[in-house]
Order: sequence, then structure tokens, then C-alpha cells
Amino acid sequence: MIALDPDTRTQTAEEFAVDAALAASGDATAFERLYRAHASRIHSLARRMVGPDEADEATQDVFVRAWDKLSTFRGDAAFSTWLHRVAVNVMLGRRQKAAKFKDRFAEEGEEGLDRFGEEGVSPGWRLDLEAAVERLPDGARQVFVLHDVEGYKHQEIGKMLGVTSGTTKAQLHRARMMLRKHLDR
Repeated sequence: MIALDPDTRTQTAEEFAVDAALAASGDATAFERLYRAHASRIHSLARRMVGPDEADEATQDVFVRAWDKLSTFRGDAAFSTWLHRVAVNVMLGRRQKAAKFKDRFAEEGEEGLDRFGEEGVSPGWRLDLEAAVERLPDGARQVFVLHDVEGYKHQEIGKMLGVTSGTTKAQLHRARMMLRKHLDR
């Protein structure tokens, strides 16, 4: 589990902006404060977007990218907003890389639905929405998290994923139906 430094919980947006400027000039201690303050939120986002198996690595990738891109942080928005956008971009980039090996929006047919009916699952697990979301096919999970959890609109999601808003709507519907089927059991 990623531990937070208690001192960073009380930092203000202005202090985060100062730390970002210091980190951009090479101050590793300032970057460490930013990491400690934001790591758990980014890790939580990563768990939802790429799954628990890849969350640690994805979180690390986000902070490596943030370190590389700190010079682009202008302070127009809060640092946390900027970092969230970097995180979403990193996770979508990971997804695009994986898509080279498989068609992420291909219909899995019954295979995708069958993953919900696997035997040997404890009854308590069936009520765990987060676990159910993790079992969704990649395309459906990404759209579900971006739309229903993170609050992005279909047009924004379509631009992020390089698909039409109609595709995102279909993927969201598919995710909701699969979740409903799973949770109704």
C-alpha cells in the first residue's frame, strides 16, 4: 500500500505549485513531496483503469512521465488536475500499446460474458463492485471508469481513445449490462 506523508495532507494548491516549480528545476525532495501527496489517488485511478495487476507499474509510469513533463506545468490549473490528466494519458497510452497485440474493441461474444460466470467464486465476492469492474473487458472497463467514475463526457472519452462517441456509448452500455448481469446473481 502506498503511504502518505502526513505533512503533505495539509498542503495548499499554491504549495503544490511551488513544489512543482522546484521539482521542475531538479529538486528531488520537492518532487517526493508531490509524489507522497498524490500517489494514493493516482494508484486508485490506475487500479480502476488498468486493473490491480498493472496498477503499481502504471502509477510508477505516471510519476516518471510527470517528472519528465514538469516543465509543461504552467499553473493554469491545480497541480492535482494536471497530474490527473497526465495519469489518464499514461494509462490510455498503455492501453494503446496493448491494443497493437489485440483489437480492444472486438466483440468478445460470450467469452466476455462467461468470465462473470466462473465457478469457485465466493458469494461475498459477487457483491464487490470493484472486483466486477476489474473483470470487464478492457474497452468496456476503460469507458465505464472514464464516464461513470471519473465523469468524462462521451465526446471527451472518444477523443482520448481515438474512437467515436457512439463507440464509447456502446462500450458503456455493454459494461453496465455485464455489471448488472453479474450483480443480479
